[in-house]
Amino acid sequence: MATTTITDINWQFACRVEDVPTEGGACVLVEGEQIAIFHFARRGQWYATQNLCPHKQQMALSRGMTGSAGDNNEPKVACPFHKKTFSLETGACLSGEDYQIRTYPIKIKNGKVYIGL
Repeated sequence: MATTTITDINWQFACRVEDVPTEGGACVLVEGEQIAIFHFARRGQWYATQNLCPHKQQMALSRGMTGSAGDNNEPKVACPFHKKTFSLETGACLSGEDYQIRTYPIKIKNGKVYIGL
């Protein structure tokens, strides 16, 4: 299995920090792909995933409810239409189904949000 190092990541500008709602999400278009960006301000954490919910193939995850799951407070997002929940760290479906979403590395620098492709 190949590993990815930081030098292999192609960092793409996505938006400004103020473009993403505190404790919420926003959708950006990066290299032709809709990517959902989430800001957990109370935790000081940022996450990026595909915007497409694999359940019904809807571009909706950026508008989903964010929160935490389990004893380890794993950050999650719930699709606003059918409430399927996904880990923002691993992309695994937390609702018990065999769905998976793509996650992306994210970094904040000088008030700008970058997504690693």
